[in-house]
Order: sequence, then C-alpha cells, then structure tokens
Amino acid sequence: MTIRWFLLASMLGCCAQAQAVATLIAPVNGYTLNTAGELQRFEALLIDEGKVVATGSREALLKQAPDATVHDGKGRTLMPGLIDAHGHVMGLGWALSEVDLVGTTTLDEGLARVRDWAKAHPDAAWVSGRGWNQVIWKLGRFPKAAELDRAVSDRPVWLSRVDGHAGWANSLALKQAGIDANTPDPVGGRIERGPDGQATGVLVDAAMALVESHIPAASEEQSRAALAAALKEMARVGLTSVHDAGIDAKTYALYRQEAEAGRLSARIYAMIGGVGEDFDQIAAHGPVLGVGKDHLTVRSVKLYADGALGSRGAAMLEPYSDDPGNRGLLFNDTQSLTAMLVKALSKGFQVGVHAIGDAGNRQVLDAFAAAYKQVEKGPELRNRIEHAQIVNLDDIPRFVPLQLTASMQPTHATSDMNMAEDRVGPKRILGGYAWQRFLQQHTPLAAGSDFPVESPNPFFGLHAAVTRQDHENHPDGGWYPAQRLSLVQALHAFTLGAAYAAHQEATLGSLEAGKWADFIVVDHDIFADPPEKLWNTQVLETWVGGERVFARDAAKP
Repeated sequence: MTIRWFLLASMLGCCAQAQAVATLIAPVNGYTLNTAGELQRFEALLIDEGKVVATGSREALLKQAPDATVHDGKGRTLMPGLIDAHGHVMGLGWALSEVDLVGTTTLDEGLARVRDWAKAHPDAAWVSGRGWNQVIWKLGRFPKAAELDRAVSDRPVWLSRVDGHAGWANSLALKQAGIDANTPDPVGGRIERGPDGQATGVLVDAAMALVESHIPAASEEQSRAALAAALKEMARVGLTSVHDAGIDAKTYALYRQEAEAGRLSARIYAMIGGVGEDFDQIAAHGPVLGVGKDHLTVRSVKLYADGALGSRGAAMLEPYSDDPGNRGLLFNDTQSLTAMLVKALSKGFQVGVHAIGDAGNRQVLDAFAAAYKQVEKGPELRNRIEHAQIVNLDDIPRFVPLQLTASMQPTHATSDMNMAEDRVGPKRILGGYAWQRFLQQHTPLAAGSDFPVESPNPFFGLHAAVTRQDHENHPDGGWYPAQRLSLVQALHAFTLGAAYAAHQEATLGSLEAGKWADFIVVDHDIFADPPEKLWNTQVLETWVGGERVFARDAAKP
C-alpha cells in the first residue's frame, strides 16, 4: 500500500512539473552576447522556471512550447540585465536618504543644500551626506569647517567627498571627535591642518574614522529601508546584479535574511571588507554560494592599497604634478598586505584590492606575486585589482602572469578628466583609465560604477566607455580616445566580463540556454542609434530570474 501511494505521488509530482507553464516574450528586438563574446540577435525569448530555455523566432519557440504564456514584447529592445562589478549597495541606500551634494557647482550651492536638509530633518542627531568635489567648486583647496558652520552649527555635520576618500566636518563634529592640534595623523590617513596645526575640517582616508566612529549606528529598521531603497533604484536603472565592494557581518546578516525570504530584487555578489573579525565570522565555513536562488554569494574579500586621486590620497611612485611635496598614502606595507592576501586565499576566497595610484597598483602586484608563492591555488580564484586607475606602463603587462582581472569603472574617466592629468602629468596619464591596453593583452575586464561615488546607471558607464565624453559630448573626439571601447566590448564588460570576475559566467551575463533569465527592456536600439544617446537610455522593464521587478509604467502588462 505504501509503495503504491509513493508511486502515485511521484506520478502526480511529475505531471505537475510537466504542466509548469513557460513564458514567451515576443516580439522583441533582442540582443545578447554568446560565450565567444559575439553579438547575437533574436525575435523571441522563452523562459521557464526562471531560466532561459531558448532564443529565436516566435514561431519556432511556440512550436517548442505551444502552451507558453505569451508576454507582448511590443518589438522593443531586450538585452541581458547589466552587472555592476563594483558598487556599494548600502552606500547607495544611505545616499538616497542623506544630503546629496552631487551636481553642486559652487561651495555656496553645497552649503545651501546642507542647510535645507537640516531644516527639513530637525530630529536628525547628525547631518550626514556625500558628494562634494572641491575641483568642480573651483576652490583650489579643500573646504573648511568654518564654512560648513555657516550652514549648520547646532549639530555635528559630516559629508563624504564624492570619491568617499575624504570627509568634511563642521566644528562641532571635530569637537565631538576630540580632534585638535595634538591629534596625530593615523597610518594611511591625513588630517588637513592650518598653519597653527589645527584641523581645518577635512580628513583624508584612514583619518575619516576619527569622526565616523562617533556617528550613531543605524537601526535594523533603517538598514532594511536603505537596502530596499537601493534595490529599487538598481532595478530602475537596469542592474540585475551587483558586486558589493566591502560588507561587514551586520550587512551580511541582513542580505542573507532578505535573500532567504525572497526579497532581494537583484543578485548580490558580496566582498567581505577586510580579513578581520567580520571575515572570521562570515567565512567560518568557507565561501557562501547561491543563497536564495542565486541571489546572494559571498566568496570574495575587499582590501585597500591606497586612497583616491581627487583627494590626492592615491599612492604615487613620484610626487603629484600639482602638489610636489605629496605622493599620497599607502594604507599598509607590502608584507602586511601580502599576509592579508594569504589569509583570504587560503580560505578559498577571491581578493579584490582597491588600487588607484601607480605606487598602489605596483604594491598590489608585488603582494599578489608574493602571496602566490605561499598559496599555490591563488591564481585560480580570479583575483582582481579594483579600479587599476593609474598604472605604470611597465606594470600593466604584469596583470597577465598573475591572472588578474582589471575591475574598472568607465565613468571615473569622464568624471576625473577635469583634474586627472593635472594630478599626474602627461606621461603617467598614459597608464590611466587604460581599458584598451588591458584588453589588448587579454586581461579580463569587468566594468562597474563604484556607486554611489558615481551614478548607478550602467548606461552612463556604457556611454563613457564608448565615447570617453561627458553628457555634453565634450571633449571633441573623446578624452584619450585610443582607450575607448566598442559598444560590444563595453557590453561584454558590463555582462559576461563582470560575470566572469565573479565565477558566474555559466549562469549569468548572457541570455543563453540554461542561464538565469535576467534581462531588461529599453526604450531604443542602442546598437542602431548614435553613441551619444547611450547615457539617456531609459529602462522600461527589469526582470530577474524570469520575474519582472521593475516596470516604468506599472499599469501596462
């Protein structure tokens, strides 16, 4: 009797599985890359149980699945979901709820935004935000605490620079942090000071922690709201997956809970921030793979070599061209960095190291070479240099034998072109933002944005990669145009290249049979229209695992 019921139950289960209804999206103007990186076109997409079954013509796919539910594609352009290989998910969420100084063109405009936000949020214990850029403000110097006091003086204020590698405090924030003329610069950081030795208001890199450690921690409810806001924005701009560059144990717990509950509307490939206590806790049982139908994976570690170019914290082999007494800051000595690499690699974790300056990049290359002598399987983990922004021309070929991926952000080039050559001069800039140099030596290239440092919109990145111009088409012909990418190369970097950098090219990055059905529908044919239209592309729909997570006009099917 038991056997008979078991067989009957098995038959019913098989029937139910066989009757699962597939979805056909047609007609579409479909594009995808294949495994060889070649552009393919199709008229219809067949998906089932969250994965791609096939692409092709409507007629052929209906023959393959005659009972499929047809979703009207209206002939619109459909392409793989875009992957940001370097972003900060929670950073984006917080940025959406704090003072936003991005786009301000003067100090006074920035102060006005701070003042307005403070008035609108009288109960906020701290006024926090980000996005200032003294270069765009044409100050010729860093802003000062006394200037920030003009906007808000009754509460501490802390504002991160656009690159996240410097912070601007008002006088009350400096006082609460106990920073005075006797406070030493921490290793890897710098307190900007006046002639009297007193802090003037800006703290660079590791010195930022002197203030940030005094900001009240966010509640679980606030963190959950920030994550939801970030996911909503990512879906809106067409990101179906993000490599989150540096999380702690608290953030991991939140991500895991949301992934297991099915509430992540994008896939997160998370990098653990450092190899300290958070790493020990998260990595206790090795890499975390594919939680919640592949919505959360943690198999990477994020380390830092140096700071950023805009704040002159990036470590340079020779002094800055526009600041002859300054070579920037290395965060660690090479021996310490090597030990961090060995610890992570030995546990089976890939490592991505932030390196902006040519000295920072050289140190990372040296450290990987030394670590590989201790961890034989280290190169197999597809380790990465995050940014690889200014690399000595002699060091670029070293990426190849070390099997490193160049994880780069195209919009950094167009955002930095107003100051980058001033910082490093006409010779060193030849190794800067050098996308084609890496591709020509077959170094894997993964593209991202570093949001919220830049906009999370991947079409801004595609536009910058293809044109090397801003949104007003400046400069004519592009900035150092020899390093431009073709649109196919750029799309690869934001899809299959990024997927490869996360060991996920077998399941993500293209609309090939067996892969997750992560795709977007956009408002024009990016391959037929001129490149200058790329940045203004509007995402109409975003789908993750065969489920629509965003529709620009939600009233339409």
